[in-house]
Parts: sequence; structure tokens; C-alpha cells
Amino acid sequence: MNSTPRILNRILIGILGAKLLAIGVLLILLAAVPAAAAWWHALSAGVWANMRGVFERTRFPGRQESWLWIVIVVLLVLVIALMVAWAAQQGKGRTDLLVAEEDPGDVPGNVRIGSGVAEQALRAALADRPDLAGTTVATYEIRGEPALKIRVQPRQGVAPHALAAEVSALVEALDVVIGKQTPVLIHLASGARSRLGRAERVR
Repeated sequence: MNSTPRILNRILIGILGAKLLAIGVLLILLAAVPAAAAWWHALSAGVWANMRGVFERTRFPGRQESWLWIVIVVLLVLVIALMVAWAAQQGKGRTDLLVAEEDPGDVPGNVRIGSGVAEQALRAALADRPDLAGTTVATYEIRGEPALKIRVQPRQGVAPHALAAEVSALVEALDVVIGKQTPVLIHLASGARSRLGRAERVR
């Protein structure tokens, strides 16, 4: 529901994973295969010699310093800026306002209800249920309108359709209290906690 760039994240994670895998394989080969170690020494020596030549050719006139260091610093700054911009895109779309309506009464004004009202009410209603391993409620802005995302983790053996119907009933009751119907996404999730945990039973 949020505007997190999931496709870009998966691409970046895939690239990072491929690089880490290649580095791991290379380290294993260097440690286990003598021929690979000799090849690496020869390659690194050649690369270092070429780099020294490049730095010597790019020196400032009459000085020992190379202007390539300035280029490297600028590139590092750009990389840091891109990383900050990428991190800022994660989890966007959250809103802290659930209802914002104009009062049709004689006195002009606005009625505003924060998203925390709905989130806390739903979490409190679902908190003490023994058939749930966890519950999270968040408010997102979808096409300019607030919407609720309710994520519940049912324990093993709980009927998903019955749980979804009960959560829907809570949402309908919340709509009556607020006075406005809010779009809701109910996400029934499963995980290690819900598989390994057991609901309390009364005998």
C-alpha cells in the first residue's frame, strides 16, 4: 500500500547478492587453489601498476597530487546522495490523518480525526485474543484518501475466513463510530511465530 520502490529494491538486493556471492567464491578459490592465488597476485600487480601510471599522468602541473582524487571524492558524494534519496523512499505513503471533513453546521470549521485513533482502537480490540500471534495496524494514503492496513498473524489451526469476518466486523463498527467508511486491507500473514506458537486452551 505504500510507495516503497519494491522492484528497485529487489534489483539492488539481487545485484548486491550476486556481488557477495562472487566475492565469496573468489575468496574460496584464492584460499584453496594455488593457481588462482598466483593469478590473483599477477592481476593485482598489473592493475596497481596501471593505476600508478594513471595517477602520474593526471597530476596537477608542477605538483605531485592527482586531480583524480577530486573526481573520486565527487563520485563518492554522489553515491552517498543517491543512497540517502533511496533510503528516503522507503516506507513512504504513511499518513497521520484518517478523517478531514468540513463541518456542515452553522459555525464553519473542519473535523479532523488522527489515524492513531483507529490504529489504537483496532489494536486494543485484537490485543488479548489468544488465536492471534501478532497484530499491526497502519494508515496509508492511497490516491489522496486514507486507508487502513490491518495485518494479523493467526495461530496454527485458526480458520482464516472466520478471522477475516471478525476483523471486518470490527472495521464496520469503527466506521459507525467515526461516521465515515474507510478503505481497509486485511492481510492474514503466517510466519514462524504463528506456526510454532500455540493458542491458550481452557479445559
